[in-house]
Amino acid sequence: MGQAMKVLVVGGGGREHALCWKLNRSDSVGEVVCAPGNPGIKREARCVNVGAEDVDGLLALAATEKPDLVVVGPEVPLVAGLGNKLREEGFAVFGPDKAAANLEGSKSFSKRLMHDAGVPTARFEVHVDADEAVDTIRSWGAPIVIKASGLAAGKGVIVAQTEKEAIVAARDMLAGNTFGDAGSQVIIEECLIGEEASCLFIVSGDTILPLASSQDHKALLDGDKGPNTGGMGAYSPAPCVTDAVENEVLETIARPIIAALKKKGAEFIGILYAGVMLTKNGLKTLEFNVRFGDPECQPLMSRLKSDLGEVLLAAAERRLDGVELEWEAGTSLCVVVSSDGYPSSFEKGQRIGGLDAVEAAGATVFHAGTAEKNGVIVNAGGRVLGVTTVAPSVKEAQTAVYMALENLDWPTGFYRRDIAYRALAREEK
Repeated sequence: MGQAMKVLVVGGGGREHALCWKLNRSDSVGEVVCAPGNPGIKREARCVNVGAEDVDGLLALAATEKPDLVVVGPEVPLVAGLGNKLREEGFAVFGPDKAAANLEGSKSFSKRLMHDAGVPTARFEVHVDADEAVDTIRSWGAPIVIKASGLAAGKGVIVAQTEKEAIVAARDMLAGNTFGDAGSQVIIEECLIGEEASCLFIVSGDTILPLASSQDHKALLDGDKGPNTGGMGAYSPAPCVTDAVENEVLETIARPIIAALKKKGAEFIGILYAGVMLTKNGLKTLEFNVRFGDPECQPLMSRLKSDLGEVLLAAAERRLDGVELEWEAGTSLCVVVSSDGYPSSFEKGQRIGGLDAVEAAGATVFHAGTAEKNGVIVNAGGRVLGVTTVAPSVKEAQTAVYMALENLDWPTGFYRRDIAYRALAREEK
């Protein structure tokens, strides 16, 4: 290709840091601009203080910067229609239009579309009335899953172990107390048992290109105990996703859902993320996202050998057909360090030291929820850092990441000690 391109990345979390880091190492890319970015992203890109949810501000920024490609990281601007508006202005965009982003923006829309398209998923009902929701919970029994239909930053899912817990969750959501508008509809689902995996695809019209598999750890505590979070760590590849499983996800989940969206007039360009559960009754779809997972993006970008800029531009320009991806062998593993108290309340503004020492020990530190105050890095969110390593085996990657983390100087920083424990058990067998 000719001149190196300018890429605008929208967002300021760990996923966007990983994307900027990878784009900055792509031969096709001359400059990375990120809005709003964060202190870690500043090392990889020129950060401009425009919020990821400020659609008008982002349109104005694109008009000024004239990027060759816009990569939209988070779901909120996609659901708000940023992709449509940028395309109307003639920009090449990696990220779906509003109609396709509804796949993540509305779980009730998503579940009904899965049902219509014959995509395997858990039995479900959608409720807006609390008493009717309670009747369903009582007739189905527990364990049972209660989900807010709208966007809830990865936290709108309650896996209730008792009927009482489920009833409280459903009433809270529908009363608008816990998730506001996101909870004005709730989905009640049967609780699936099995191993979860994240299967991501780059989609460009009818072309669907699988990314390497990964597995996210949603629960706060070791052994997958405690409340659900936005993700406490991830690794790639996920050994439970064999070639046969990957092919089955592609043919029975990804292709039918993309075709069903197309039938509704929504063409998909961007990332289709299928959260799947491998149950004893076969594959089931838990949910869809319309962007890279966070933290799955960090290990995926750490393993990707291909030129990310070239691949995403090809997708945006509908010429993805024939593109193949190259991956590092071995395992990449990311441990999320969160603020003490997350996912409920936590104190911000705590000094975080030792980041250079963590990197000197062989890990890459992706910033997710940090800020800079008087030259010092402080915590500014719930999930704060994604510390990532790549090694020939799961055991080596896990050992390396936890050794590197010993250099972190943040006494109240919290992280799980068992990321990739399932893959490790398989490897040791």
